[in-house]
Amino acid sequence: MLIEICLALLIGILAGIITGITPGIHINLVAAITLSLSAALLLHFQPIVIVIFLVSMSISHTFVDYIPSIFLGAPDEDNFLSILPGHEMLIQGKAHSALVYTLYGSLMGLVLILVLSPLFLNYLPKIYLYAQRIMFLILLTTIFSLIYFEKKNRLLASIIFLFSGFLGLSVLNMNLNDSLLPLFTGLFGISSLITSIKKKQNIPLQEITKLKEIKMSKKSILKTIFASLVASPLCSFLPGLGSGQAAIIGSEITGELDRKEFLTLIGIVNILVLGLSFITLYSIEKYRTGIAATISKITSLSLPEIYLILLIMLLAGIISFFISIFISKFFTKIITKVNYQILSGVVIIILILMIFLFTEFLGLLVLLVSTSLGLICILLGIRRTHLMGCLLIPALMFYI
Repeated sequence: MLIEICLALLIGILAGIITGITPGIHINLVAAITLSLSAALLLHFQPIVIVIFLVSMSISHTFVDYIPSIFLGAPDEDNFLSILPGHEMLIQGKAHSALVYTLYGSLMGLVLILVLSPLFLNYLPKIYLYAQRIMFLILLTTIFSLIYFEKKNRLLASIIFLFSGFLGLSVLNMNLNDSLLPLFTGLFGISSLITSIKKKQNIPLQEITKLKEIKMSKKSILKTIFASLVASPLCSFLPGLGSGQAAIIGSEITGELDRKEFLTLIGIVNILVLGLSFITLYSIEKYRTGIAATISKITSLSLPEIYLILLIMLLAGIISFFISIFISKFFTKIITKVNYQILSGVVIIILILMIFLFTEFLGLLVLLVSTSLGLICILLGIRRTHLMGCLLIPALMFYI
């Protein structure tokens, strides 16, 4: 059994690396394939072995997935916000440091979920109904804060927010296999890549800063941890809310964050939401991630298995941290040796093909509209966090 668990851990990490490094490929696709094969797999393996594979894959994917987001501007539905400060640091020659901050956040998230898991297991069921009652007010406050703190033009920010909200409502009600893929790819990915091509943006030589020199102050660490702990539990077990909204809610609660703080926050939140999805699956029988949904269809989790999952998360996270550092150094060395305009064009073509493969022509239409809105936001000089209306407004409508 121990050998099977170790193999499941390592194979899961490898699968997560492949899905994480490949733009457009999500772990939910692998989870769906695993579920379709589960009847045959369960003839040879215990259910917990399959669960460990899925958990380790999701952790590895979460760590590695920031690399194409930061270096190539190719977003995933869980880390699309990392494009914003990540791309800015790429232009400054600090893409590797940007990645490390997200990885630091992910490690912090692992420690937090381990330390606080007894608290979550005991109190999440008790606050579940209460949190549902006040979620409308939380979302409304978040939306108001997002607009209020826009420094350039609140009217334009409001218009962009509303348009993205209407777009989100339309897309989420379409019969698409993965509606968020073309939506986020257009709003945050292809719009950035087109802008880079238009500007003929040259990527400067990238620094490979030693880990011990990439630091955060204690104040910044506490600030990001506080933001993540306030927002992540709410978003982990309530429908319509994910890690992207959690990052926005957390940043608005603590006030404006600098680039490294925001990247760290995204890292913490993604891990916390993932870890809490397993805890909520056990404690209130609700699932808020594709991986948790797949696990629920394979087996029912016991309390000892929850703690085993948390341990697997830690082991997979530590291994994935060093693998991500290695891959990032490789990307850092080659990114300036290729024509970034050509690379951006190739990435755009790959993303379009992936979207057509998974969502067909309707997905391409969504991609066209969302890319146009993303470009408008960039040209107006409005913060692209206002494009989060595509999820915040549908979530708000859910609680009306």
